[in-house]
Amino acid sequence: MLHILKCPKCKNYTLHEKCKCNGKALTVKPAKYSPVDNYGKYRRVARKKELKQKGML
Repeated sequence: MLHILKCPKCKNYTLHEKCKCNGKALTVKPAKYSPVDNYGKYRRVARKKELKQKGML
C-alpha cells in the first residue's frame, strides 16, 4: 500500500521515497494515539520549550 510522503526540503508531496529535488521524502502521518501514553508529559515540556524559544509563550 502506498502512503503519501512529504519532502521537508521543498515541501512537495509525493508517493516516492525520493523527491524531484533529490531530498528524502518523509511520512506525514501523525503518531499513533494511545490513551495509555507515558510520554505525553515529555511532549508537552518539549512543546512549551519550543514555544518559549519562538517568543509565543
